[in-house]
Amino acid sequence: NPVLSTIRYFRDEYEEHIRDKYCRASVCASLFASPCQNACPAGVDIPIYVDLIRQKKYREAYQVIKEDNPLPVVCGRVCNHPCEGKCNRGKLDESIAIRELKRFVSDYALEKGLPEESVSEVKKETKVAVVGSGPAGLTCAYYLAKKGYPVTIFEALPVAGGMLAVGIPAYRLPKDLLEKEIETIKFLGVEIKTDCRVGRDISFQQLREEGYKAVFIAAGAHQDLQLAIPGEELEGVIPGATFLRKVNLGEKFDFTGRSVVVVGGGNVAIDAARTSLRLGAKEVQIIYRRQKSDMPALREEILEAEKEGIKIHCFVSPKAILGEGGKVSGVECLRMRGGQFDQSGRRRPVPVEGSEFVLAADFVISAIGQTLERDLAQAAGIDLSKAGTIVTGAKSCRTNVEDIFAAGDCVTGPATVVEAIQAGKEAAGEIDRYLGGDGVVIPQRDVVRKLSGELMEKEEPRIKAACLEVEKRLGNFVEVELGYTEEQAVAEACRCLRCDVRE
Repeated sequence: NPVLSTIRYFRDEYEEHIRDKYCRASVCASLFASPCQNACPAGVDIPIYVDLIRQKKYREAYQVIKEDNPLPVVCGRVCNHPCEGKCNRGKLDESIAIRELKRFVSDYALEKGLPEESVSEVKKETKVAVVGSGPAGLTCAYYLAKKGYPVTIFEALPVAGGMLAVGIPAYRLPKDLLEKEIETIKFLGVEIKTDCRVGRDISFQQLREEGYKAVFIAAGAHQDLQLAIPGEELEGVIPGATFLRKVNLGEKFDFTGRSVVVVGGGNVAIDAARTSLRLGAKEVQIIYRRQKSDMPALREEILEAEKEGIKIHCFVSPKAILGEGGKVSGVECLRMRGGQFDQSGRRRPVPVEGSEFVLAADFVISAIGQTLERDLAQAAGIDLSKAGTIVTGAKSCRTNVEDIFAAGDCVTGPATVVEAIQAGKEAAGEIDRYLGGDGVVIPQRDVVRKLSGELMEKEEPRIKAACLEVEKRLGNFVEVELGYTEEQAVAEACRCLRCDVRE
């Protein structure tokens, strides 16, 4: 029976269609307004704000984005834009530059003056504590504050923003812009206490005693995974997320004239490699155990890394880190080949016997993933999975401790900024329900879907935003992507096929 066999292998998809009215493949048109909005984890109404840009109604476009995403300046720069992968325009020529349009309109709003936020007139007395000021924590705090709750964010780091502040280099996300976006959340009354680690500087019991009726853990995944190979203890081996955090917090690294090998294929690996170049490294090489198309890093980041002269060796895995006098001197590598497909849909890397070779290196940066720092969960008394992430209920943010909720990377493991935003939004709704509210954090609004102009159905290539010339990038952390001009943004918005208009 074909139905029973497909249920066996695709039960999650069946349940999503029936229970959540959601089609992750964006093919069941009756379940969504447009494939781009359906693909956006935060559910931003993309066709509406793109059309408003076409009409040069930039403040209104910004407001549409902010309804579902309180961090448009951030996402306009670092989002992995799954929406663009589902854009129907891509079947004609190239997908709409949705992330670039979001950046344009959010930068415009910052420059020209932000629209006033709507906040509940009813101020609640029930206090909520948020642990961590990354995208999930900021988002949860934003929506709870709009519902009238007094919210305090406790951040262990000396700066607010979590991984946005310490995990993403300034050439991708300028720190002054991140701070301005965080200010828009603080403006709603959200208090952020930095240099305050919950579980060390203040206990969960103290939070309860101070009147916090719910705690949301959004601590992210900052603990680097180890390579678990000989030589990892040598001087010059640096964990990737730790390296980026130290650089972002102002610690000085001098890689002048040195060779750096980065292990990994995700965004942390690419960011660490490009950061090493900016710190003076004469040569930076990345080794990755699968093929290049399997790298989790953003395509555009990989391309820019190669433009900057970074070499990427695929189907290569580290076997041992070599040293002289207690310091790194190189990496013994092993070539791999593609084996059978694994659960991720990629070919499992298989070692090629006798293929060892050595790459000379003064520093090795390991960037193979991160997990939650376990001391926080232990202090809270909440359950952890075998992978070291917080266990929550199915389709829920509830932990095994009644008044403690959790979501984001500390639950899922390292994911994307926009997925963390959606997790924070869902947590806000669930916390509101727990505290006696209706759980609705975004009021329902009537959307009129109609064309504002003639559709551009002839081929028209995507407009590419300018980037800083390669020779101007090294030795500094100046932003690389320069964004659209107003003329470019309007022209790009005109390419939208308005798949959401059905009549």
